[in-house]
Amino acid sequence: MNKTAKKIMPASRVGRFVVGILLIIGGILGFLPVLGFWMVPLGLIILSVDSPFIRRRRRVVEVKLGRWWAERKARKQARRKKE
Repeated sequence: MNKTAKKIMPASRVGRFVVGILLIIGGILGFLPVLGFWMVPLGLIILSVDSPFIRRRRRVVEVKLGRWWAERKARKQARRKKE
């Protein structure tokens, strides 16, 4: 974990659990003003620090997004070369 994450996230496991759950609950209520649906993934990321199940799911999504991004970048470069 880098220094910035250490400053933002609570040091205790219970603190991270509480913050993660509160963010997910706030995200579910995202239709209300101030709260937003962006809070759900952030809560899951915070929970993934301590939960192997969520960490595995997060990693699978990261790998898929990385592959998609690389393919997208390659397609853009191939289009540029055609022009």
